[in-house]
Amino acid sequence: MNRVALPKPIAHRFRWKQFSNRCESQVQSAGHVASLLKSRSVIRFRGPDTLKFLQGLLTNDVRRFLYDLVLYKPPTCDTKLDHTGSGPHSYTDQPFHLFADVDASILDELLQTFNKYRLRSKVEIDDVSSDFSCWQRYGVGLPEKSLQVEEPEAASVGWGVGSDRTAMSSSHGSDHGWQWFKDPRLVSLGFRGIFPSNITPPLIEVDKEIDEQNFLLWRIEKGVAEGSTEIPKGEAVPLEYNLASLNAISFDKGCYVGQELIARTHHRGVIRKRIIPLRFLDNDGKELVNKVVPGLEVMNTASGKKAGIVTTALGCRGLGLLRLEEALKGSSALCIQGQEDMKVVASRPNWWPSEWL
Repeated sequence: MNRVALPKPIAHRFRWKQFSNRCESQVQSAGHVASLLKSRSVIRFRGPDTLKFLQGLLTNDVRRFLYDLVLYKPPTCDTKLDHTGSGPHSYTDQPFHLFADVDASILDELLQTFNKYRLRSKVEIDDVSSDFSCWQRYGVGLPEKSLQVEEPEAASVGWGVGSDRTAMSSSHGSDHGWQWFKDPRLVSLGFRGIFPSNITPPLIEVDKEIDEQNFLLWRIEKGVAEGSTEIPKGEAVPLEYNLASLNAISFDKGCYVGQELIARTHHRGVIRKRIIPLRFLDNDGKELVNKVVPGLEVMNTASGKKAGIVTTALGCRGLGLLRLEEALKGSSALCIQGQEDMKVVASRPNWWPSEWL
């Protein structure tokens, strides 16, 4: 699975408290969990020119994000096992294809954009959301340091030259090769996968399927933006959204639409604003839940200067596009503009490279 970005020019069985009266989900105490990402739709690229077509549009190398796009290469006939543990027949006439999960709110617009650039390329671009769904598996206790692309246990189900009956028994629905992949952005985000909509993804324990907003909060706490609401199309500068360190940009892959601006900004090495995780508190240090909304400005009361803007908010957590000089060197003095009783605490994620500050 690969993560890429298109540049600027162009109630469940498990009991969870509602987000209306708390700031954090119970993921920390529940171990690893999984969420169906209803905010994501699935599209398919199919045809002999698929790689060439995508290679000219995306900021990352598709052999190794327009909006917010995660690519998946499905299993081929010679590597996928059927439910008997035997390799199925090879269908050499089947066209090469890739899947992608995208922001569901801009699906039609995204499809129009891809078709505009398709021209005479031999590639078909289809919405297959009715047949496939995107899932995320995350939380405490998942392996984070493995160098393998796919989760070892998931990889043993329906793949390779043998069949792991134990894993297959505990992971029904995965006997045709669908599997989890390590999230290409951060290991702490867990695993992501596209699965047929009529099956239960493998390795989801009983009562561990939870609402998607739990993953949103988990992602916010890591300082990772996702989707066109959090990464505004036509406005967002990829480097300000930390995409260079989230495996979303390749600086040596060759040309793509908008490359010059991104490369010039990167090599100058001056990024004054970045997406930063935020906490919202009152004057007594108590968490303010559901009091802040996206679009509010953040001020540094010590300097009197605007630090930036809140881009995402959930409970007492959020993301903000803030000036580093104002946000991280005077974070104790941040507040919502015009509301000094609403304090803002900005924190530097532990995955940030040291040279960013």
